[in-house]
Amino acid sequence: MTAESAEAQLLDEAERVRLAASNAAPVSALRSLATDPAVMVRAAVVMNQSAGASLFAVLAKDPDDRVRALLGRRLASLLPNLSAEDRAQLRDHAISTLLTLVNDAAERVRMAISDVLKDMPGVPASLVQRLARDISIAVAEPVIRLSPVLTDQDLLALVAAPPTPATVIAVARRPGLTAQVAASIADCGNSDAIGALLGNRTAAISEQTLDRLIDHAAQHAEWQANLVRRPRLSAHAARILAEIVTGQVLQELAERADLPGDLGQTLAARIAPALSDNGAANQPGQRDAPTLEQAAEVARGMAKAGQLTEDTLIAAARRAETRLCTALLATSAGVAVEVVDRAARLRSAKGLVSLIWRAGFTMRAAGPIQTVLARLPPEAVLHPGEYGEFPLGAEEMRWQVEFLTRIGREGPGFG
Repeated sequence: MTAESAEAQLLDEAERVRLAASNAAPVSALRSLATDPAVMVRAAVVMNQSAGASLFAVLAKDPDDRVRALLGRRLASLLPNLSAEDRAQLRDHAISTLLTLVNDAAERVRMAISDVLKDMPGVPASLVQRLARDISIAVAEPVIRLSPVLTDQDLLALVAAPPTPATVIAVARRPGLTAQVAASIADCGNSDAIGALLGNRTAAISEQTLDRLIDHAAQHAEWQANLVRRPRLSAHAARILAEIVTGQVLQELAERADLPGDLGQTLAARIAPALSDNGAANQPGQRDAPTLEQAAEVARGMAKAGQLTEDTLIAAARRAETRLCTALLATSAGVAVEVVDRAARLRSAKGLVSLIWRAGFTMRAAGPIQTVLARLPPEAVLHPGEYGEFPLGAEEMRWQVEFLTRIGREGPGFG
């Protein structure tokens, strides 16, 4: 034992922590403190920038998984900041220690490394590949979904021989999947993974693969909504979906702008009677229908209770409860119910979409609201952009809301 080591053992815990954290601490003292009985002292050694490669192997065997996780995080964080020379000097120590830690029995340790490496370029592929094959999806999913190090061949191997079924689901959710990987997921027989793939709007799913999945969609109701919401549908796909989907999903299909003309007219004819029948209960004079004032009171109560959500609005639209929809949207957007009612009576798609935006909701609610409140035919409904974004600019939507508000105060002559 060196003099520095012996001196370190005589200090109390707080003093040992300070010494372990000091960049001026002698290496011999740090070596002694790396096996200190106090976990806080050993953790301080891990974070000390003077703790070199010679201590990595010692700390990697620490009995406390918190210390090992801290070491894994620190070593993983070092990788992108190393020069070529430093990387060569540390390769036998830092990287070999990381390779040991990614096999650590404690999930906490593996998760710490995965969290650092998940979107980091230029790190050893062997590290990322091992993390991607972890049996804990909490460890594997971050790198599977985000790591630029994983190649299509790596992803195909994960789909072909997944450590767990959740592994394939994680691959299916990875942004920018190629058509080849998407096809392998479609063939894997994992229904949940296929559903996740269909919900991944950035996945490049070929028309052939999509048509193959649609052929089985009648037996998989959980796929149908995501199929209808795909950015592009072939005429073949649209016609098959039109035969099997029902309810709100059928309405969403009818609202697509890329349907063959005859199919759009057929779906509109199927949907219109249902909307008319469902909406009858909310027409003026119907005994059981709430007044607009009563609906507004309900909406305010729901907002106060934290129950006024986008899903609440969509559910009311599906039930064709026009007055409740009007009140819910007005309360969410912070405008008078007359403003929403005015947009509906004007049959203003832009106005209603702008109010949806003002309320903080998404275009998911805009289709049902335009159809139910304004009674717009499918060809007149405003649709979201390719990635679900609003079809109008923020400035235009502000103007629409202001216009609808002011026209009520200033009369029809405004504008």
